[in-house]
Amino acid sequence: MSAQKELDQHDTSSPVTTDDQPIQILDTDGNVRPNATVPDLSDEELVSMYEDIKLARRFDQRAISFQRQGRLATYAPMTGQEGAQVATSYALDDQDWLFPTYREHAAKHVHGVDLASLLKPLRGLREGYAVPDDVNVMPEYIPIATQVPQAMGMAWGHKMQGKTDQAVLCHLGDGATSEGDFHEGLNFAGVFDVPAVFVCNNNQWAISVPRERQTASETIAQKAQAYGIDGVRVDGLDPLAVYQVTKEALNKAKSPTGDELRPTLIEAVQYRYGAHTTADDPSVYREADEADEWKEKDPVDRLQKYLYNEGLLDEGIEAEIDDRIEAKISDAIAEAESAEADPNQIFEHVYDEMPDRLREQRDELNALREKYGDEPFNEVLE
Repeated sequence: MSAQKELDQHDTSSPVTTDDQPIQILDTDGNVRPNATVPDLSDEELVSMYEDIKLARRFDQRAISFQRQGRLATYAPMTGQEGAQVATSYALDDQDWLFPTYREHAAKHVHGVDLASLLKPLRGLREGYAVPDDVNVMPEYIPIATQVPQAMGMAWGHKMQGKTDQAVLCHLGDGATSEGDFHEGLNFAGVFDVPAVFVCNNNQWAISVPRERQTASETIAQKAQAYGIDGVRVDGLDPLAVYQVTKEALNKAKSPTGDELRPTLIEAVQYRYGAHTTADDPSVYREADEADEWKEKDPVDRLQKYLYNEGLLDEGIEAEIDDRIEAKISDAIAEAESAEADPNQIFEHVYDEMPDRLREQRDELNALREKYGDEPFNEVLE
């Protein structure tokens, strides 16, 4: 059975289950499903979550547009996945650590990384990758699944140091489950019972490789059984369900009761609406209308309907939200574009000591800059 059909047929009797059906709280019309319970979030937090998800959607659209204009380097879109990203970070406490992939822009922002810092590295500013000392977010990872054993290691360190109030949340994609690092990380997480939560954002595609080519397992969540840890599936397009499942897993990671296991593998069933990155063309490997049925369960629309149904959102509040979002993104773009990157940084920190061939390339570039100035390079970007 496809993941989409499972979501269509699912009729949960409890907001938290351990079976193979993805957990849901909201139906596509924004109604709370029978016997499901809305997470313990205040009205203000619910509206704030919606605003952050909507901000992520708009940020994604602008970033893609800017990349097409030559104003950003290759960008990994997150549309369709931003609901789960925001929800998982809402479940984190400030002292918890986040290990993102290259697609978790919204997750990083909600956990403390400012919007401009998401753009600066894509404009060649190396310092843009630096995370403030008071923000517990690791730099993003490009090699697939690299972060999994590293997240396990940090969580193990926390346990050895007796830090019972800290957990680690590690994002990964369905393609990462085919990597050795995934197996090693989860195996050791189970062996040492570390306070870690691994969120597999199953967006159905690892670039051009479909989910069914990644594993013969019926679900990704069931892989947790082999490592002796808990596994759970959740509808990744339902922000409230993702939040609740993640919050419960984090609480268990920090303060297990009885025979509870600290680590959890969460499979968030979702869909990547667009391309893998702006260097990818999904039309060559996906049907044009494949995303349409998933968009009927869109996280932005779904949470919006719920908030309207509950009287927490109206056109006036929505307009104020839109104005704030536009101002935040405009300010972030202005800050990112005002930061100047020295072209010489391209050659720094590649080697401990710069080899002759790299020095020659740097000198050649600087000779061209001295002869023609930097304006011709800027014209290429424009």
